[in-house]
Amino acid sequence: QARAQLSRLPPRRIHTPEVGAMDCTAAPQVIEHLREPLSFTPFETRWVPQSARFVILGQNPRATGAIRVCQLSKGKSEKLTEVEKPKGFKCGTFGASAIEDRHLATGDYVGNVQIWDLEDLRKPIWSVKGHDQIVNAIDGCGGLGVGNGAPELVTGSRDGAVRVWDTRMEDPVISLEPVEGETPADCWSVAFGNSYNDSERCICAGRAFSFGYDNGDIKLFDLRTMTLRWDTNVRNGVCHLQFDRKDIRMNKLGVSTLESNMVVYDLRTYHPTEGYAGRKEKVTKSTLWGCHFLPQNREVFASCGGNGSLTLFKYSYPQERVIKDKEGIDRGNAGTFEMLNQKELSTQPVISFDWHMNKTGLCVFACLDQTCRVAMCTKLHLY
Repeated sequence: QARAQLSRLPPRRIHTPEVGAMDCTAAPQVIEHLREPLSFTPFETRWVPQSARFVILGQNPRATGAIRVCQLSKGKSEKLTEVEKPKGFKCGTFGASAIEDRHLATGDYVGNVQIWDLEDLRKPIWSVKGHDQIVNAIDGCGGLGVGNGAPELVTGSRDGAVRVWDTRMEDPVISLEPVEGETPADCWSVAFGNSYNDSERCICAGRAFSFGYDNGDIKLFDLRTMTLRWDTNVRNGVCHLQFDRKDIRMNKLGVSTLESNMVVYDLRTYHPTEGYAGRKEKVTKSTLWGCHFLPQNREVFASCGGNGSLTLFKYSYPQERVIKDKEGIDRGNAGTFEMLNQKELSTQPVISFDWHMNKTGLCVFACLDQTCRVAMCTKLHLY
């Protein structure tokens, strides 16, 4: 009888104190499709562009590197190849590779920056000693038909340096070094953006790029003018940065931090004293390891939680993105973001996440419980 009474109750609209309301009756669902157990600790996972394959990078218990290539086949994960390398891998990207090559760029624990052909993993096709210490983050632009200009990589390291690489050369195109004599801040994240043509470039070859540090600093560097365009501090270590698109004028920047905070900046309007407008929200009760915009809809994004959760959000622009201050100067007006759904999928942090470029809602992510998982997020086309 009690069950019958409960079944007649109208659906409830759940309100969360941290971020906007979530309607459970029409919310997108996060469905785990498969789970791949690993013998090493994963730190990065990426879809191989235009394919059903994905790559997992990590470190074995004896501190050697691991590269595993898997393929989705009939609802299961098929391991195609796995190789062991001398040093553990921390990060990787396909962003600077031509679509027909699909070469993987990696950064490892001793500062090497390398490019690999997945068809022959015996040795890298390009390799440089990029940093003195571990390469924490890497991003690419100009490849995969995304962004204008020459293909380039940007890397950030524990040594505090941020460097831009043209893979046709062994020396960095640009090297942003920490101030001599000061203790360098650990650079945790880097990102390319603003690559909408070949002349307007905010980080080499037509891009803006930003980088975040463990002390909460965020810096936006213009590669065309070789100047620091903007910097700010979010008071918590910056775990991850991402532009909502690389190949358009700078629009939004998603920032995930320690202490469970997320900030989304509106990058269309810069104020000379206040900088860019941003919306800061507390999402979970754990570290946020990533903020990843859906390739098919830049207003939808997912965050990766230290409690093993995936959270989906929808960003909404205000009625007026630009307002006037007291002196009549244009100032940005940040929008809001609403939680669409949240699901805990692991007991350990979700350390890496990647959306599929062609299949809306298909994602792969790595967790520190030594698993890599593939999931489907439904109904995202409705947003």
